[in-house]
Amino acid sequence: MTERPVILIVDDVPANVQVLASCLKDKYHIKVATDGSRCLELVASKPAPDLILLDIEMPGMNGYEVCQRLKEDPATQNIPVIFVTANDQEEDEEKGLQLGAVDYITKPIRPSIVVARVNTHITLKLQHDKLTAMAMYDQLTGLYNRHYLFISANKKVARAKRHHEPVSLIMMDIDRFKAINDNYGHPAGDLVLQAVSKIISVQCREEDIAARFGGEEFVILYDHCDLKDAQIKAENYRLQIEEAKPEQITVTSSFGVVQMKPEGETVEDLIKRADLALYQAKENGRNQVVIAA
Repeated sequence: MTERPVILIVDDVPANVQVLASCLKDKYHIKVATDGSRCLELVASKPAPDLILLDIEMPGMNGYEVCQRLKEDPATQNIPVIFVTANDQEEDEEKGLQLGAVDYITKPIRPSIVVARVNTHITLKLQHDKLTAMAMYDQLTGLYNRHYLFISANKKVARAKRHHEPVSLIMMDIDRFKAINDNYGHPAGDLVLQAVSKIISVQCREEDIAARFGGEEFVILYDHCDLKDAQIKAENYRLQIEEAKPEQITVTSSFGVVQMKPEGETVEDLIKRADLALYQAKENGRNQVVIAA
């Protein structure tokens, strides 16, 4: 992934692309599409653009249609779009802004204006991304936070219930974590949390939800996953964590595993049952996986 923000230029006239790219290439990573369909393909690829410079008059799908498609898709609706077009009538600009564009630049292209507008909207986009990340992610571990867990997990559980699909949840806890902090110090404890979180995130699929639930507790929600598969995943986590020895510290963990009942449950119900199984794992001597009743 590039460290520079990505600008996607969408224009079917090579001269226009060249002018836009030449005034932005020193500061931004440039991607180019010559029609609307190719634009949508590139938006879906990695790295996704941080901003799109979009012409209106193009063969096939015009810029207005492309913008509308982008704004209707939750995955792309927050990518800022700036129209760069020869259409200089007030109603054209009004239509573009109503569709969700953040700005409207008329041709002929003036490089200094393009650079100033792009810089402004890239700054706003990066600030928005940072605030979004703070609202969704735990700052220490990089996993989702508890707030996001409940928002996203409730949607997954409701969908799984509606379609009669299996959903499983793992609740895990680092054993004797207070002793790690007491014996090695809180900075070492933070490094242990980060190491465990990395093990969790590496093993997760993109659609899984892995969250720091609080302190040294973690919750992982799997859709399209039955109890047997979730048990296998938990056992793999347990072994990897025990073998990792972050900061040369022996770390073990305990797990409670649960599958949603056929009649359906809330996320709170799943967590409550998984927590009881986790408690049983602790009572049984720790460093083990227990299936919820």
